[in-house]
Amino acid sequence: MSDLDQEADLAIDLCLAAEERLEATAAALDDEDVRAPSLLPGWSVGHVLTHLARNADGHARRVRGALDGTGLAKYAGGEEQRAGEIEDGSGRPAAEILADLRSSQEALRDAFVEAQTQGWPYGYLTGGEGYPVTACPAHRLREVEMHHVDLGLSYTAADWPQEYVAWDLGVLLATLPERLDGEDRQMLMAWVAGRGPVDPAWSADPWG
Repeated sequence: MSDLDQEADLAIDLCLAAEERLEATAAALDDEDVRAPSLLPGWSVGHVLTHLARNADGHARRVRGALDGTGLAKYAGGEEQRAGEIEDGSGRPAAEILADLRSSQEALRDAFVEAQTQGWPYGYLTGGEGYPVTACPAHRLREVEMHHVDLGLSYTAADWPQEYVAWDLGVLLATLPERLDGEDRQMLMAWVAGRGPVDPAWSADPWG
């Protein structure tokens, strides 16, 4: 199993392919489509696509900062900036949302390629994000794969590439205990140990 946090070049390849699939799914959306509800409570398809565009900007900001020797967070204004930009951008016409997504993803691809070419200088910088710049491709990959499904369109979890699942399944399983309450933790442990059934009533807090 590859640790994509540690294998930036492989993560970039997977990320770029994931972004191409995302753009293909979004290409035919019209104004009515982007205003339709996504699978995320309270978010429209436009919210999800705008988030993905701003997330690409945030990763590009981190990578570009590292190229200059500066550790930067994804969002200069923190969560308030993130939330405001998503809300403000979600109601735009479909053509504007899709052009924004393409432009942001192209800028991120350019930043990744430049970092690769230069050997990831200052790639250890975290900018307060909890993971180094060299892990940005893996974390961007997760955002694209998860939120592509969240659009509620033609792309589903069954379409996730095995290389992505092989990495992220273990990562996300490790977060389960903190996302379960009380007895659910005990029953999960029993099931993992082969000593109990899967309980359909289990409910884990969403990741992310």
